[in-house]
Amino acid sequence: MTQSLRARIRASDPEAFRELYQDMSQAVYAHAFRATADWSAAEDVVSLTFLEVWRLRERLEDSDESVRPWVYGIATNVLRNRWRTALRHQETFKKLRPPPDIPDFSDDVVERLDGTDRLKAARRALGKLRRSDREVFMLCVWSDLSYSAAADALGIPVGTVRSRLSRARARLQKLTKQEFENAREKREPRDGSVQIQGDRTSAVRSMEGRAR
Repeated sequence: MTQSLRARIRASDPEAFRELYQDMSQAVYAHAFRATADWSAAEDVVSLTFLEVWRLRERLEDSDESVRPWVYGIATNVLRNRWRTALRHQETFKKLRPPPDIPDFSDDVVERLDGTDRLKAARRALGKLRRSDREVFMLCVWSDLSYSAAADALGIPVGTVRSRLSRARARLQKLTKQEFENAREKREPRDGSVQIQGDRTSAVRSMEGRAR
């Protein structure tokens, strides 16, 4: 009888670990990127997640169930640690003097940035949710886990998953819209008299060239 993937991972089978990585690394990356809006941070989350998978392999219970919820549970813990670190950094930066605003007058650049800005707005809004609601939303909506799989990943009842997800959806829709509108307002110039920092002559020439 062929051993299950769970059993092979518990037995420290390198080939089983390779199979798991190939099967789930992109899914974990997508999950982490949606949470962080940062490809480099998402790569770090993938690396840390699978390091933890290997470290905790002997704790994997013997079962016929998919390993997927277990891996997402570990990824969720890695993201929790990143959230805590980010919050500490934010508190530190609040004590620093903010840099001056430099408006961007290029419409085509603004259009290209909109997609990224929307994702960042969603991530900022996500950060304002309760951690418990945020984790359920990310697993069920962004990573497409079933209610039962998310419950397994987080170690909570299915009913709790349902109630947290409902609350998160309602709150996140409102917060994301607010965050995106605030970001657009900050990016738009306050009036036409704002000067561009740097080489003023070259900047003026560049703007004249685009106007032709």
